[in-house]
Amino acid sequence: MSIIKLHDKYFKTYISEEKIASAVKKLVKQVSKDCKKETPLFIGILNGSFMFVADFVRKYKYNCEVSFVKLASYEGTNSTGKIKQLVGLNESLEGRTVIILEDIIDTGNTLSEIYNIFKDKKLKSLKIATLFFKPDVFKKELPIDYIGIEIPDKFIVGYGLDYDGLGRNLSSIYQITTKPTVKNILLFGPPGVGKGTQADLLKTKYNLVHISTGDVFRSHMKRETKLGILAKSYIDKGNLVPDDVTIKMLKSVVNKVPASNGIIFDGFPRTKAQAIALDKFLEEKGETIGGMITIEVPTNLLIARLLERGKTSGRADDQDENKILNRFNEYFTKTEELKEYYLAQNKYFGVDGVGEIKEITKRLSDVYEKL
Repeated sequence: MSIIKLHDKYFKTYISEEKIASAVKKLVKQVSKDCKKETPLFIGILNGSFMFVADFVRKYKYNCEVSFVKLASYEGTNSTGKIKQLVGLNESLEGRTVIILEDIIDTGNTLSEIYNIFKDKKLKSLKIATLFFKPDVFKKELPIDYIGIEIPDKFIVGYGLDYDGLGRNLSSIYQITTKPTVKNILLFGPPGVGKGTQADLLKTKYNLVHISTGDVFRSHMKRETKLGILAKSYIDKGNLVPDDVTIKMLKSVVNKVPASNGIIFDGFPRTKAQAIALDKFLEEKGETIGGMITIEVPTNLLIARLLERGKTSGRADDQDENKILNRFNEYFTKTEELKEYYLAQNKYFGVDGVGEIKEITKRLSDVYEKL
């Protein structure tokens, strides 16, 4: 689950891809029972119904034909109440069973126009199947034969539905929501990039809370909490701590943070599963991740920096170039799927990490202030 921004508005996950698929399957079963002995003509109402029609007819196992008409009734997030037929049907429909596949029925204005369009076509029968239905605002005395999911009167996008052109390609349904109130960010960077220094500077500058996964682990293990003991049992065996344990630790910390303008998550999430869990957790709190910000420095510069640091740090893994390369390989392997995950949400930002500390802080600040 997540919160996304389309144009000037925010939307939160509302109906999952799995629930949509289940609703489509239910509608196909109902229509099949009524129409399997004939060849119905399924007509999709563009643009919103194209995903629904595609999934519906793929699941329909009997003979059928498919066509489309295009109508328009929305401007922005408001129904205009004015219907314009943009593309019609040319073939004869006399004696045919026609089933309209609608993505959503709310006020019924589009449905009323559909009945007007087809009333003189000499059909055998006209049936209406809608994936989504808003009973609270439906004002027409018109029949709807098949209903997938009833929803409240809130604007939605996804699965063919859009907000001023955006959102049709989303596989789930998102519901309009308020702007998130907390600017949480993920701060990433390969070893030696100076991430800890920058996290402390941003924390002070913007009144943020800095949560480091490493610090969380060490705190729990030092205090010998139930989660700390469990995490230590994995670490002592050389195994990775399971996602559910890490997430529980993080939640316990986040729920106790003092009032602030947001959180810098450092070293978390490490997997896509953790990222999804974090999105869901924050959404329940009315918050979101503003972005994944990565401090980027050429690998050859970082290797030289770590080798130089190793002369005084005493850290064995800063003194062996092969060990340093292994750390880089592990970092880039793990963060690649996270980068793709946040890129898909337009929430990934790479920041040049070469230069003076103040210069890098300025670049990070410029990104943070735009989120």
